[in-house]
Amino acid sequence: MPPEDLTAQDRTDHMADFGYHDIPRAEKQRRVRHVFDRVASRYDLMNDLMSFGVHRLWKNHLVDLVRPRPGEFILDVAGGTGDVAQRLFDAATGQAHIFLCDINEAMIREGRARALDHGETWALHQGHGTAGITLLCGNAENLPVADACFDAYTIAFGLRNVTDKAKALAEAYRVLKPGGRFFCLEFSPIAMPLLDRAYDLYSFTVLPQLGKIFAGDAEPYRYLAESIRRFPDRNALKNMIIHAGFGTVKVRPLSGGIVVIHSAWRI
Repeated sequence: MPPEDLTAQDRTDHMADFGYHDIPRAEKQRRVRHVFDRVASRYDLMNDLMSFGVHRLWKNHLVDLVRPRPGEFILDVAGGTGDVAQRLFDAATGQAHIFLCDINEAMIREGRARALDHGETWALHQGHGTAGITLLCGNAENLPVADACFDAYTIAFGLRNVTDKAKALAEAYRVLKPGGRFFCLEFSPIAMPLLDRAYDLYSFTVLPQLGKIFAGDAEPYRYLAESIRRFPDRNALKNMIIHAGFGTVKVRPLSGGIVVIHSAWRI
């Protein structure tokens, strides 16, 4: 059925946002994968350039909130090249079981190669008896892990790229143990008018140019800027987390609300 023939409810059921465009839901996963295939080799460099290195502070703050402990099992979803997973492992003094899950194999390969360059070994698969970082290729909406097996779940700058965000939150609830901790670090629409205008100018003018110069491709960064504008605001996301069954949901804006950390407990 062509998009123009869909009713409002049909659009909700069958369409998904891809930046400022509405596309068939079945198409979003493929298009997002294509975006990250194109930027994988320059992903970490571009994160530093785009945020002036501040993304490192945001991720450090996330890990400080998680407080990984030796012996814990932690799942980092949409973990990309693994910078959050490595931080979690280091914070637990190398004695936690960190599982890095991402749908994009190119991102995982890039992260593993970088880790090897620094003397770190990430396993493609290892048993639950060995502390370390295990790599999984999987979808946030259908995680390749058992029920109630993780002490904490993290997702950093990944939820907005998921087609069905409610399903991804339900999966987070499923894989956490009772009393398990949920953390989502994500960009958020800014509520401050002056900052919002400056941020729009930077996002839609500077970011694509940085992408063109340093990654050889402007389009993925135009999509990333648009995807932030289409993402639910902090209160809407809080309600989605509550609806997934979580309790004690806390909202922590950082850097004037450019990013927000949502945390909650698996009841």
